[in-house]
Amino acid sequence: MIDLAAIRDQFPALGRVHRGHAVAYFDGPGGTQVPASVVRAMGAYLLEHNANTHWAYPSSEETDELILGARRAFAEFFNARPEEVAFGQNMTALTFHLARGLGRAWGPGDEIVITDLDHHANRAPWEALAVERGVTLRVVPFSPGSGELCWDRLDASLTTRTRLLALGAASNALGTVTDVPRAVRLAHHRGALCFVDAVHYAPHGLIDVAEWDCDFLVCSPYKFYGPHLGVLWGRERLLNAVDVPRLDPAPQRAPERLESGTLSHEAIVGAAEAVRFLSSLDGGTPALRDGLSASLAGVHRIGEALLARLWSGLESLPAVRLYGPPPGRPRTPTLGFTLDGVPSGQAVRRLAERGLFLSHGDFYAATVIERLGLGSEGLVRAGCACYTSEAEVDRLLEGVAALV
Repeated sequence: MIDLAAIRDQFPALGRVHRGHAVAYFDGPGGTQVPASVVRAMGAYLLEHNANTHWAYPSSEETDELILGARRAFAEFFNARPEEVAFGQNMTALTFHLARGLGRAWGPGDEIVITDLDHHANRAPWEALAVERGVTLRVVPFSPGSGELCWDRLDASLTTRTRLLALGAASNALGTVTDVPRAVRLAHHRGALCFVDAVHYAPHGLIDVAEWDCDFLVCSPYKFYGPHLGVLWGRERLLNAVDVPRLDPAPQRAPERLESGTLSHEAIVGAAEAVRFLSSLDGGTPALRDGLSASLAGVHRIGEALLARLWSGLESLPAVRLYGPPPGRPRTPTLGFTLDGVPSGQAVRRLAERGLFLSHGDFYAATVIERLGLGSEGLVRAGCACYTSEAEVDRLLEGVAALV
């Protein structure tokens, strides 16, 4: 059972006051707040174990063990094996790195399929291969009305020349959740690999790479209560085969061969603690994966209720336009909207005066904003996290009502 009060007690940031108002954080899709346990884990590493890796003295050996522990935690998070978990500076850097390595084996005549629904970190690396390697890029649109992928166009875009399908599990701008297993089946039927951006999905649903049957997947722990870091999962045989740029000598086996340079060990330790925190939200179970399953199911149920409350309240207000699939469709509790006559940047600044912290713009999903016919101001985005309360949603509705 999710205990909201107990969860909120773990986030010191929720004690912040702005202009006399307790701050309500609706900016989770851009990065959530961090529980004290994650900060303690990172501090303990830096104060007690800080060292570089693979040397024959205690703090270095302790660092190796903590990093291995983090790989094990993320193996549970993905339903995979530790040998398939690589860390990096962020999702964007990891995706560029992997794309460059894969692209060394591709050229004219090969094709990559991307979608208009994606964050540009899952477009730009593959677009670069069109310039650098001469591969052909095919782009799948989405329906601006529903915010959902055009599946007939996806099916038609995949051919026997397709080498990779890159798509997002969920849209960070609209909250749309895409049927990843369905997309993977279509890609594999044409002999193509499938790369999944799960950055926005990870805080809201259980990832299962075995069930999804994808070939690569990336996420960002700072979107689910951890520090700034990127994490890549890939099939071990593919990670060992991809021709990624690296120093010589360098590790020849996965996952370290995917990791360039010295990493942020403290962030890796903190990210593992974020996984353990997420697993504990439903009261905790001895098995990490079971805890993740129960906790994320509970978070999803609460998120659905908060989204329905927010959607219904905003829909009743004049001059408010909502984007993306409505409640009841597969989606995350992330809602994009605009206010007629009030630029999005002005709206979020005025809401901030009430202690309501939201984001605005295109969120690096610029193609989504373009297809919706919106200008440089983009959307106002409100996202619910595990610490969001009904009272905070009601405060947001009151704040928007005051604007319109």
